[in-house]
Amino acid sequence: MTADATVTLPTIAFLGAGSMARAILTGLLQPGVSVEGGIRATNRTAARAAELAGTSGVTALATEDDPQANVAAVTGARVVVVAVKPHMVPDLLAEIGTSLAPGTVVVSVAAGVTIATFEALLPEHVAVVRSMPNTPATVGHGVTGVSAGSRCTDEDLALAVTLFETVGQVLVVPEEQIDAVSSISGSGPAYVFYLIEQLTATAVAKGFTPEQAAVMVNGTFLGASLLLEEQKLPPEELRRRVTSPKGTTERAIEVLERADFKAVFDQATDAAVARARELAAASAPPAPRP
Repeated sequence: MTADATVTLPTIAFLGAGSMARAILTGLLQPGVSVEGGIRATNRTAARAAELAGTSGVTALATEDDPQANVAAVTGARVVVVAVKPHMVPDLLAEIGTSLAPGTVVVSVAAGVTIATFEALLPEHVAVVRSMPNTPATVGHGVTGVSAGSRCTDEDLALAVTLFETVGQVLVVPEEQIDAVSSISGSGPAYVFYLIEQLTATAVAKGFTPEQAAVMVNGTFLGASLLLEEQKLPPEELRRRVTSPKGTTERAIEVLERADFKAVFDQATDAAVARARELAAASAPPAPRP
């Protein structure tokens, strides 16, 4: 979302206010964003709810204090963000289903849980949008993939897109691609941090202090990302400009290419997709008996 943008959203309920939900909340609470009717957020414990209790525009509820907190949160809400652990989704949807008004948009951030599972457990008058945000949403630079369910109108989808645009960029994809989105941008920050971790360890092994290594490595990753963003050039072109013929960088790149990084990332992301499908199978409602 640009600095001068003005966004108005209807009443939103967050069921589960963990790290990802709070990242989205950060976007909703920034200047230029108005949530008519306010934001409700539920947690299991009073201690976690208390962390949000003083936040302007947010009503924090705890199921520990009020077993009906989730129902209270969704009553009258136009958008309901389901941000609980995947295995908790079926019971939660059974709890809130009859309290969702016609036209409610339920947005899932539960990894691996399919739209079909949501639609099977919710009333037919409720639309479902499946999403896969990532943690840079916390600093307003997230990338979120969203997929529309079978009951979702263009207006419903646009509402979900607007929600996630408050914390970064949004890609609308068919659901069959959402697990792949998860394996790239969803898990991607961990891959970047892992590369930073390993290059830092290499710098320390070459005799630098951890502090010196952090300056070199963290600064290089940040600077390279900003260069990529500002110059609008393909990464292979920027790499070519750094890699002088017969120079030191070229020799290093040759070693990396022999390691076949492409194959490593193919295997890693395939493993992430496979795990997402395992989670989907575990959360699916049982098939009806014949």
